[in-house]
Amino acid sequence: MRTDPVLFVSDHVDGRVHVVTVPEGAVVGRLDGRHLSEHAGFLALPGGRVACVDDRRGELLVLDPHGDRLVERAVPVAVPAEHLACDPAGRLLAVTTGLGDNAEPWSDLLTVVDLVTHEVARVRTRVGEPGVTVVGGGDALVVLRHREPGALAVHRFADLLAAPPGCPAVTPHALVPFPDDGHGDAHEPATERVFAATGEGVRRVRRKGDTFVAEAVIPWEAPARGWYLRLDTRRPALWSTLRGGPADPLRWPEWTNQAWRHDLETGRTLRTDLGPGLVFRLALTRSRTAFTRIHPAGDELVLLDGLDVARRVPLPAMDGAPRPGGTPWDGVQRRAVAASPASDWVAVTRGGHGEVHLVDALTGDEANRLRLPTPLHHGGHLALRGRDDGAEGDPVGR
Repeated sequence: MRTDPVLFVSDHVDGRVHVVTVPEGAVVGRLDGRHLSEHAGFLALPGGRVACVDDRRGELLVLDPHGDRLVERAVPVAVPAEHLACDPAGRLLAVTTGLGDNAEPWSDLLTVVDLVTHEVARVRTRVGEPGVTVVGGGDALVVLRHREPGALAVHRFADLLAAPPGCPAVTPHALVPFPDDGHGDAHEPATERVFAATGEGVRRVRRKGDTFVAEAVIPWEAPARGWYLRLDTRRPALWSTLRGGPADPLRWPEWTNQAWRHDLETGRTLRTDLGPGLVFRLALTRSRTAFTRIHPAGDELVLLDGLDVARRVPLPAMDGAPRPGGTPWDGVQRRAVAASPASDWVAVTRGGHGEVHLVDALTGDEANRLRLPTPLHHGGHLALRGRDDGAEGDPVGR
């Protein structure tokens, strides 16, 4: 039985998943014909397991790198998967559907799963690209964040699970007014608060019985906004990347980027400049916070110690990388980044090259460069898990 961290590496285009040791890079598990949803990402579950969604087969997978077989469970769910979340115990899961490879959202299906009783139900909610969180245990609530028009729709998990067959339409038992431009969700289990990134700042609501009440907005305090929001499991804080500059995506090299951190205990907000270009998702190591920055002048891994830049690690260029005059996400290669809150390793992909850089977050040194038999189209997707690393404290898929 392994206790060291393992890295899940997904090429969602080629349909392959590799599980490798860190930092050695030995392959200890492999799945073929599995096209995981990059948008829904990996959801950390207790015991070093992860959940993810196979968008082609329409299955929720529970992967256990420490068990007798890699695929612990495979549960039919509606796809294309948009967002994935669970309750704090890692038992009750919800999967929303969204855009997929389509010009506009078209599916209104929501799937809920109880991993203990093996119960599964599909219901119809509202067409869109809803974010999702699952709050509470015995009286768990599913909170859907809708856009255009904005709203938080609150459903009792037990009611959804008891829905009859045939994917019936369901009505939320509570609606909380919300902005139209929500994008990025987080959930703090200890306080039963739900957070979402909006243009004006981070909206937050607190559970009160079977509904939620709004609290004061956390402002960005900058002429920019975050599109990604993440709970720090190492200490009670929220992280995001603030993107500013021209709205035209063809001018993405001019975008400004700031690391944004809000301490949930003190209420203090701090920001750090990361540099121009494309910066999006982030990863949390034991002692550093990691960002990747893509820019025509050179890519880099940015490692923060608190909110101070500790290291800027140059990354080799990618064939097919975003270019000035084109968008940074249409038909181009990108980078995925992953870390575990119990180790100081950072993994970064080199999209299109089938390479993963394993970097020591303390020194900035590349300890190993994994070469996998798959290109890692669009950067692929990663998750780094230790058996008892506490990453499941963030119950939203990443």
